[in-house]
Amino acid sequence: MSSVNGKVVLITGGANGIGAAVGRRLHAKGAKVVLSDLDEAALHDVAGDLDRDRVLTLRADVRDLAAMEAAVSRAVDRFGGIDVVMANAGIATYGSVLNMDPAAFRTLIDVNVIGVFHTVRSALPAVIGRKGHVLIVSSGAAYIASAGMVPYDTSKAAVEHFANALRLEVAQLGVTVGSAHMLWVDTPLVRESKAELATAREMIESLPGPLRRTTSVDTCAAAFVKGIEARKSHINVPSWLGLFRWLKPLLSTPAIESQLVRRAADQVPKMDAEVAALGRSMSARTEALEKR
Repeated sequence: MSSVNGKVVLITGGANGIGAAVGRRLHAKGAKVVLSDLDEAALHDVAGDLDRDRVLTLRADVRDLAAMEAAVSRAVDRFGGIDVVMANAGIATYGSVLNMDPAAFRTLIDVNVIGVFHTVRSALPAVIGRKGHVLIVSSGAAYIASAGMVPYDTSKAAVEHFANALRLEVAQLGVTVGSAHMLWVDTPLVRESKAELATAREMIESLPGPLRRTTSVDTCAAAFVKGIEARKSHINVPSWLGLFRWLKPLLSTPAIESQLVRRAADQVPKMDAEVAALGRSMSARTEALEKR
């Protein structure tokens, strides 16, 4: 897929952050974009900057299979098929396993894991019909485990393996599958965590050199579009993050884990105290969307 001109791309979580930025970049290259999200107002804001003949916005919850099937049906009716599906919708939670709200954990898994399945399962027949590409948005968290991020790390490791296994299933059908992995990107998710939790800011600032740098959404989106055009099996932002895919066994050795345990012993109680003071295990924006 050397060019996305004229291709149809479905993106979940398309109302802001990486999803919206990728949608804009693909549209600028001539693609027809289908953006789905729970935030209908934000979707309309994104679409307002685009050629209405090449954009379709759909309010759909990735946790609802029927809703995703309906979204895919509308996309196919409007544009005739789907060449690329980007399963991007995702949320984060706050707090340790011992202290977080169990309902928040379930919500995260439903969005970040079940939502990926629903998105791919709904779009796959159309993508197969065009021998297209599937992009699963995972994270650097699939490579590097962090105390206080158990639910998020779990979900992103799960969808990385989902992509790896799916790649084997659909290769003979002419479909390619990639997974995307990022460190800190200046998305609403990262900004909210930094704004609401001092421990989140401190944790990022305590990381060595390159590991604490934040990438702009636009830079990240450019890497995603390049990866989609090349049908890459792995997109890493920054590019050197891919080294950690191979270093995962080293990160779980006793020598490394002992250092991480010492850091966690200080950070996790502080984080739990902040989360208790907030009175919630998700960001204010995520909770507001849940109540709509």
